Formats: sequence, structure tokens, C-alpha cells
Amino acid sequence: MPTIALVGAGRGLGAAVARRFGSEGFDLALISRNLERVTSLAADLTTEGYPARGYAANVRDPRSLAATLDQVTHDMGAIETLVYAPLPQKEFLRPVLETTVQDLQGAIEFSVFGPVAAVHQVLQGMRTIGHGTILFINGGSAVRPTALFAGTSIAFAGESAYARMLHDALAPEHIYVGQLIIPGAISEGHPEKDPGTLADKLWGMHVERKQFRVFAEPMDLD
Repeated sequence: MPTIALVGAGRGLGAAVARRFGSEGFDLALISRNLERVTSLAADLTTEGYPARGYAANVRDPRSLAATLDQVTHDMGAIETLVYAPLPQKEFLRPVLETTVQDLQGAIEFSVFGPVAAVHQVLQGMRTIGHGTILFINGGSAVRPTALFAGTSIAFAGESAYARMLHDALAPEHIYVGQLIIPGAISEGHPEKDPGTLADKLWGMHVERKQFRVFAEPMDLD
């Protein structure tokens, strides 16, 4: 069965995405900083009938993330789909006039170095099998920077540029790269931002393999 690796898996959107892809026959590799929590989530999903394993990695440590993805490949086979969606840390959400070099360093490690490390680790496997999917999930500040959240606005811009370049460069190799923008908070029961609805949207991107950027709900970008 194909394997999906979810970086930043939790009991909200991560679990919904795992169930959606699991229902389509994917084995699930769930990656988070907290091994106990992600192992518990993997056990629950396995009980529901979705083969899942939990792994620990710190996305701000490229070696840690690469080693974990290498272990996933060893345990579960080539990673055919990668989802990069860790939740930004609070210190990245400071106003621009209060943001320090240290704040930006952490945000860039999180949203630029982490994705580059993850993609670099899985890309050779995707090229070997001749196809793959890489999905990035970002908040609205990725496309409309806000002075209230300087760290994510700056770092998400870098992540967006990297993802767009990947989309263009890898399309001829049948490797699809897409970005889902979720403005505001994910909310259960919301018609457009419920975790299950968003998981369906990500599955649609994976299947349709067309446009680079998809919005969970319309945004005013002027």
C-alpha cells in the first residue's frame, strides 16, 4: 500500500487527513515532536482500521526530521505523499515591531529549513517510483502578510516561494506540489474549515493534481 507521511500530525486536521487518506488505502506515518501523543493517535487510528505508526521529530532540527523520514521509509516503504503542516509556535506570532532576530530564526527554521529537509529526504524515493505528492498547509499570512504575525508572514512567504518553485520544477516528473491556504482558525462544524472538509480538499488536490494554490475559503488579497 502507498505511504503518506504527515509532518505535524495532531488530533485535529492531522487526524482528519490521516483518516481521509487511510480510507483510500494509504499506510499512515504520523510525525510530531511528542512521541507519546502521536503514538496514541496512531494506536487509535489503527483500531479504526487505518494502519498507522507514530514517529517523533523536531522540524526545527533538519537532521532529526531527515532521520525520522528515513526511518519511515525503512519501516513502511517509499513515501508517496508528504504533508507538511506543523502548527506554528506562539513566538512566531508577535507584531512586527516586537519581532527579534531570534524570533525570525525560529520561524525560518520551522517554515523554510524544515520543508526543505523533508522534501530533500523523500524526493529521491518519489523520483524512483515515478510519481508523488507534496502538500503544504499554511495560514492566510502566507499570501497576505500581517504586521500582527510577523514571524509567520515572513517565514510563510519563504515556504510559499519554495513550494511554488517545486511545483513548477517537478511537474514534468509527475510529482505534484500544492499549497492549501487556511485563513483564520480551523473550526469543527465550519462549512469550509472543518477538519474533515479540509481533509477532503487535500484529497481532491492529490487526485486532481492541477493548480498549485487552493484556498479553504475566499480571501481578499488587495
